[in-house]
Amino acid sequence: MSSVTNVIRTKLDVRTFSPKEVSWEDKLAILDAARMAGSGMNSQHWRFILIDKKEDLQKLADISLTGRWVSGSNFAVVVLTDSRYAWHLLDAGRAITNMMLEAWSRGIVSCICTGYNEEALRSWLKIPQPYAIAGFIGFGYPVKRIIGKKNRLPLEQVAFHGKFGEPIKRQRS
Repeated sequence: MSSVTNVIRTKLDVRTFSPKEVSWEDKLAILDAARMAGSGMNSQHWRFILIDKKEDLQKLADISLTGRWVSGSNFAVVVLTDSRYAWHLLDAGRAITNMMLEAWSRGIVSCICTGYNEEALRSWLKIPQPYAIAGFIGFGYPVKRIIGKKNRLPLEQVAFHGKFGEPIKRQRS
């Protein structure tokens, strides 16, 4: 199994973090992983806001509807995309995935939040139109060693061959 496959198969979402500080170099590497994501027509329209002051993380938690846990993270990244591109949310997902996998490969855990008061977040961070807020990700070191198993449907239930409803088979006939 390649190291990439191992990271994909073992990465879990974690919402509790230790107080251990993530280095500036690791923060930049995680942001750079987002920058390296593909984008439709190579538009590179995503933008990223790093939030790492404790009082700002608390404010982000207060604005959140479903991510109060972010106040305990070491840092967060707010992901923006240019909504004039029809595929902007797909590109945001590509960048977010890169960040989360890069973090996991460095022993840093993360979780995404997409529930927040958009008007309050936009006003606080001075986000201009036409940028859409795709969500934010909280990052930090885990409180304890993370051992878990992903609960996923079998491949045959989610992947089809030729047309919808024709399950893919493990052995090619």
